[in-house]
Amino acid sequence: MSGHSHSHDHNHSHGFGHHHHEPPKLDHLNSAFIWGIVLNSAFVIVEFVAGILTGSLSLLTDAGHNLSDVASLALALLAFKMTKVGSNSKYTYGYKRSTILVSFFNAVILVVTVGIIIYEAITRFIHPEAVSGGTMAWVAAIGIVINGFTAYLFVKGKDTDLNVKGAYMHMAMDAVVSLGVVISGVVIYFTNLYWIDSVVGLIIGIVILQGTWGLLKDSLRLEMDGVPKDMDLTKIKTELLKAKGVVDIHHMHVWALSTTENALTAHLVIAPADLHLFDSIKQDLRHRLQHLDINHSTFEPEFADEKCHEPNC
Repeated sequence: MSGHSHSHDHNHSHGFGHHHHEPPKLDHLNSAFIWGIVLNSAFVIVEFVAGILTGSLSLLTDAGHNLSDVASLALALLAFKMTKVGSNSKYTYGYKRSTILVSFFNAVILVVTVGIIIYEAITRFIHPEAVSGGTMAWVAAIGIVINGFTAYLFVKGKDTDLNVKGAYMHMAMDAVVSLGVVISGVVIYFTNLYWIDSVVGLIIGIVILQGTWGLLKDSLRLEMDGVPKDMDLTKIKTELLKAKGVVDIHHMHVWALSTTENALTAHLVIAPADLHLFDSIKQDLRHRLQHLDINHSTFEPEFADEKCHEPNC
């Protein structure tokens, strides 16, 4: 059993060592979040006032949508800060898990927002109201610039973390939303076909829903300790079995510690003759796992001639 406890110690020192490479990326994202929050908050106020003055539903719903973005950016930033807080005796993994919670809430907020937009669009389609197309187009054009710029800030990090991907999706979709509002504003300005306001709102809602569904599924899977999206258990097992001295592997579990870090635990069956090599076998396995994007691992040795008493052997 001493091998097992050693594996734990090694694991933790290894885990903290891994963090030394992170800060530059975090600083870049930190400022991206802050810029995003400041710019979008300012825009929400402008859009809300313009929506009231012009009577445009699409500006008001877009302002509401942008407000949900500010909230989700703030949540994501909070989760980001949480990953840097160390572990303690109550939370032995620290607060990394909060990133998964936040990405889930983020997706839920988006889905609810879309529901409201679609409902409003249908209501307004049945009872169209006069709106000022010109003002709509100008305000929404500012939105394209702000959302486009904010999305650009997250491009670098979007494939490394679900929350950054969530922020990027929100912003990119908002730029599309604003473009839709600009087009409908221009058309309304020239034709006075007020129902276009609602049709655009409806199309926007469906576009957002499609993008959000994937985010919701991914974050729910991590929430339930499922195997992260791009991981293949069979592939991981095959890779680990290549290591010298490993006869078999069972009770293998892979799950996400946060939206950026993954963990694995497994029982290793080792030939009794190779047991003295357990430390070097572990080093080899850790190295292989790093290439598969798993940073934390714990192994328990078993002898090849030992009878396993657990149900799924």
